[in-house]
Amino acid sequence: MNIVSARALDLMLDSWRASGSTPAYEALADRIRLLILDGRIALGVRLPAERDLAAQLGVSRTTVAAAYAELRDRDYLTSVRGSGSIARQPHGVAAPNEAPSSGILDFSKASLPALQQLADAAATAVEQLPAYLGGTGFDPVGLPVLRQALADRYTSRGLPTSPDQIMVTIGAQHAIALLARTLLGRGDRALVEAPSYPHAIDALKAAGARLVPVSVTTHDGWDEEALEQAFQRTSPSLGYLMPDFHNPTGRSMSAALREKTLALAARQGTTLIADETIGELGMDDVEPVLPFAAYGAVDTQAILVGSVGKTVWGGVRVGWIRAERSVIQRLIRERASGDLGTPALEQLIVTNLLGDYDSVLETRRRQLRAGRHTLARLLAEKIPEWEMPHVAGGLTAWVNLGAPVSSQLTLAARNEGLQIAAGPRFGIDGAFERFLRIPFSYSESDTERAVDALAVAWRNVGRHSIADTGWLAEVV
Repeated sequence: MNIVSARALDLMLDSWRASGSTPAYEALADRIRLLILDGRIALGVRLPAERDLAAQLGVSRTTVAAAYAELRDRDYLTSVRGSGSIARQPHGVAAPNEAPSSGILDFSKASLPALQQLADAAATAVEQLPAYLGGTGFDPVGLPVLRQALADRYTSRGLPTSPDQIMVTIGAQHAIALLARTLLGRGDRALVEAPSYPHAIDALKAAGARLVPVSVTTHDGWDEEALEQAFQRTSPSLGYLMPDFHNPTGRSMSAALREKTLALAARQGTTLIADETIGELGMDDVEPVLPFAAYGAVDTQAILVGSVGKTVWGGVRVGWIRAERSVIQRLIRERASGDLGTPALEQLIVTNLLGDYDSVLETRRRQLRAGRHTLARLLAEKIPEWEMPHVAGGLTAWVNLGAPVSSQLTLAARNEGLQIAAGPRFGIDGAFERFLRIPFSYSESDTERAVDALAVAWRNVGRHSIADTGWLAEVV
């Protein structure tokens, strides 16, 4: 059974302490409940003993015992003799990766509804499928026709690529996890952005990496000095970056910074993974950039990860890895321990859509421009004290709340029928309490409903005195 230590839980609980009239045990219970709801404490994990957590937090054992009792009463913990207190979720409450219960609007996922052309592409794929039924169906690299189409697209975008540099995966997350367990050894350092995509952080941790964070902010982008120092002082084995419309801040690296980052990685022997899942979802008229790997020398190119989950539909589980041939061969050998290939029918669907992918992207850009405008308008009308930065692309806004209350706000929003991820979900061991990631990829009616729920939740949180410690000043 997995166990979260008192020290690890203390880091995740940062700034949990109650203010105003809220009893300490209630504040502690609420914060642990949020950690369970958004997946930072996995279901089935054992929490630290009451005595150990009390000593770590500097509170009485009675406070911790009362918090645990509150969580048990609400079915977020179960106690098993000899096994301690185990995280669970009440019946009818969605687990972090499950659909929310009826009536809950789920804004925890930055995604678009299915592409209108998807059904036609699927119908064509069904007609094409018989030509592939003579084989076993087990293929660790992907259908040649799709690999060729992906290689051609990279080449047309300015990065010459051959099909043997492509591996088709079961989405981008599968690609990231496969790369992490293939390229990392336990205890290796891995450079990551802070904030970052939480499931990538989870994959790197699962592979045993020691994370080296580098700050990215909505106003200044990447901390270039910290980035350089991270390479020079830690010589990370691996780096995971989102250089285009970074999730969640929306920032993009300049061409000069891309070149500098690849050069730094080459000098330190660091393998870089560039997640370009939303790299072609730019909304403003900006100078197009090349794929990240094109900014490095041929022998220092980064590994690229992409998928159609953000452009076509999350239900089409097809992604890919673009890497040097030697890396692809290593991935083939490692992949069989986790899965035996990507479904052929879905690969054919994606192949058909890639034939007119520029049209697909333009459709999505129009939808996202409208969604960005709607969210900005509604926040300005209903919660004007929040700061929504202008983002040139992607699907989300990293909104500054002006106070370190993201976790409290998330809990309050759930009571108003909205499920949304708190800012610390995108950090390492708790951070970013001043921020909330809000997708603008939903319909106008859903976005209005979400902002209404956030406005009510914000008023409810504001009824209590909130201590502003300033501990996140460096990312404001």
